[in-house]
Amino acid sequence: MGLHMNDGSKKPPRIEIHQAMWGMVGLGENGREWTIEEKLDKIAEAGFTGIAGVPDSESFKKRVERYGLKYGSGGFPWTADDLEPMLIRAKEQGAMYFNSQVLDNFVIDEEAIRRLDQMTETALRVGLPHFVETHRGRITQDLIRTAAYVKAIPDLRLTIDFSHYVVNGELDGFVPETAATAESYFQLLLQRASSIHARISNGHQVQADIGADGNETQAERFYKWWETGMRHWLKLAGPGDIFPFIVELGPPPYALARTVRSYADTEITDRWQQCLAIKKRMESIIASLAAET
Repeated sequence: MGLHMNDGSKKPPRIEIHQAMWGMVGLGENGREWTIEEKLDKIAEAGFTGIAGVPDSESFKKRVERYGLKYGSGGFPWTADDLEPMLIRAKEQGAMYFNSQVLDNFVIDEEAIRRLDQMTETALRVGLPHFVETHRGRITQDLIRTAAYVKAIPDLRLTIDFSHYVVNGELDGFVPETAATAESYFQLLLQRASSIHARISNGHQVQADIGADGNETQAERFYKWWETGMRHWLKLAGPGDIFPFIVELGPPPYALARTVRSYADTEITDRWQQCLAIKKRMESIIASLAAET
């Protein structure tokens, strides 16, 4: 097993659209949250081909198997010693990759590089593709330090979630010079994309309202970033390789809500419809990329 998610087939490399199970938290209708089985039904009926989240119950596992959904796992390791048992467990459960939010944001410079390098080596030894998520509040706190990690570790692969960096740097477009400087860092990180967590920030909210069709102006730069990252990946991918594009619109407090008191607050947007809007837009982009190859 190499650096990319792979199904062991001879199929050409491909991009698949998956759904994050965390993003299903709180979703439902008529005042009732969908059951886990209903959530999987919705995911499969919508045409997603995988999930981010390992089946943790028999009913969940049977539903996943019935629909033939692929899945990846994830965790919050501090060190390679933390990561190794997580990888082994995920591999035993049938996960096809492991996504790490590496702790924490006060580990910097050479120590951070050392830890990430050891994690990369550990994942290669265990034999499970390992992607480090570009996430604020983690070892990947900001663009500058994450760019340094990429330059120092040739095999470091990333799960791209630029919503964190856009809100972290308040990159709302009001200071064009800042946006231009940031763009060079974004482009460097996109060269290491092995997965994407799809969420759109406007520079102030980490998860902004993108409208019913997903075509709000603020979304366009994210679609361009995502296309660029997938284009880089396709140049390196081989037979059986899969790029998991994961729609990950989270519940409150990520999602906009009328108050900030609890996770149960009423959301302002229809999160599931926005998930489907992103999926539809990405299907068009993925089809265009496939036509080029």
